[in-house]
Amino acid sequence: MTERNQTVTSEFLLLGLPIQPENQHLFYVLFLAMYLITILGNLLIIVLILLDSHLHTPMYLFLSNLSLSDLCFSSVTIPKLLHIIKSQVPSISYAGCLTQMYFFLFFADLESFLLVAMAYDRYVAICFPLHYTNIMSPKLCVCLVVLSWMLTTFHAMLHTLLMTRLSFCEDNEIPHFFCDISALLKLACSDTQVNELVMFVMGGFVGVIPFLLIIMSYAGIVSSILKVFSSRGFHKAFSTCGSHLSVVSLFYGTTSGLYLTPPANNSPVKETTMALMYTVVTPLLNPFIYSLRNRDMHGALRRVLCKSEIPFFP
Repeated sequence: MTERNQTVTSEFLLLGLPIQPENQHLFYVLFLAMYLITILGNLLIIVLILLDSHLHTPMYLFLSNLSLSDLCFSSVTIPKLLHIIKSQVPSISYAGCLTQMYFFLFFADLESFLLVAMAYDRYVAICFPLHYTNIMSPKLCVCLVVLSWMLTTFHAMLHTLLMTRLSFCEDNEIPHFFCDISALLKLACSDTQVNELVMFVMGGFVGVIPFLLIIMSYAGIVSSILKVFSSRGFHKAFSTCGSHLSVVSLFYGTTSGLYLTPPANNSPVKETTMALMYTVVTPLLNPFIYSLRNRDMHGALRRVLCKSEIPFFP
């Protein structure tokens, strides 16, 4: 063990996405197209919400932050993945690995907290429609957003600082396409008990509790609908919450499938596939889920386009 500890790792090798040489170009084009669509789709939502005053509401404040989170979340892993596929050099520096881990945790947690804020917004809108404006005041909305950013900063920084105290030796191969915290802990050649304890405790705080709060919000929504059941009210509630429910199901479905199943049941291929779902596919689909059937977004796009055409007419 002493001899092993004399070699300190200065870089890691990301080996979690094995691609056959003949398929490298195909996967590069595929991931590049998905990344560009993700960036453009989320940027469009952010720009429309900023430019159109009709969208300056609590729901769209949360949605703009969610789109920013998705945009940054995909940018944490996909550019490095594209570089590895293109250059066939799977190495990442120690500092780069910790930086990637920090921002991955940050934006994953931020999405979780923002989904809670959006669930609460939908709960108030359906269960207390007459008091919605008073309850969801601009001050409360800004506080919820700021609190989400602060909590995620603390959580991501805590894990990153704890990771810096660990030693890494000869074994530097990460069976993943990004620096996942659990994969890094398996490579450490020093005591990881504190890291694992904090990971377990904080994992419940940023993972389980937000999910339970979302479930409670929708339980209240369902209870409110059943009290005054009507086909029109049900359709209105579904149109109000359908997009959010789809995003919640997509995000928590993939993450729980990966992190809540016994490690023995998770093969490297399964872990990589599930990770691709919530790091690549989820940020890609969110703009489509929130915009395809959203009349407010369609109206905002028409108004913005009409305004941009005005200077060209006499």
